[in-house]
Amino acid sequence: MHGGGVGDVVVETSGLEVGYGDVRVCAPVDLVLRRGESLAVIGANGSGKSTVLRTVLGLLPPLGGQVEVLGREVDERDRRFRAAVAGVLDADAYFPGLTTREHLVLTARGFGVAEAGRVVDEVLEVVGIAHQGDTLPDALSSGQRRRLLLASGFVRPRELLVLDEPEQRLDVRMRRTLARLLRDETARGGAVLYATHDETLLRETGSPALLVAEEESRVLSSAEACELLAAGL
Repeated sequence: MHGGGVGDVVVETSGLEVGYGDVRVCAPVDLVLRRGESLAVIGANGSGKSTVLRTVLGLLPPLGGQVEVLGREVDERDRRFRAAVAGVLDADAYFPGLTTREHLVLTARGFGVAEAGRVVDEVLEVVGIAHQGDTLPDALSSGQRRRLLLASGFVRPRELLVLDEPEQRLDVRMRRTLARLLRDETARGGAVLYATHDETLLRETGSPALLVAEEESRVLSSAEACELLAAGL
């Protein structure tokens, strides 16, 4: 993660403790994520990757330490926060009775996207389910529903994109497309925070990685992180 001014900082944590109730799931987290950067979160199953993401998104309160997004304390009820932060977690959630395209158009319009239909059609094409635009989400395959879930993050405005293991249920070709989308995201000045087990996704994005563990949480280079994932972390 490159050096930059204070105004470039999108996510900053200091001694952040995450968990449930009063039970901490990993060692405290210190990180700085700036505009134009991506950061992977890696670790063994159950190490706290998703918990870190949920805390950054304001879905869980921190147990200790500090977390700020865009220079403010996290508050997912804040309209400015919701307008700037797009989170895609591992939970399918759709508007009942709406087709794939209608679901995305409603999402885009809800966030004030101009020409929502055009934006949605472009994203549907990129994620490879344009031909399923008139299909109800329940009729999609597992992989197609995953693409729809990812599309819901890409059809809305955002300064920070948070993804929880976005590679799940995607084939190799779509994983490469996802890596390109994340590179494009940072190239336009956005910030990306994502949890992953996928060495290829990490290598193709070139992201450094936050390793979360019970004994110590620390930031690794992309090469160091890829070696750990290749070894079966």
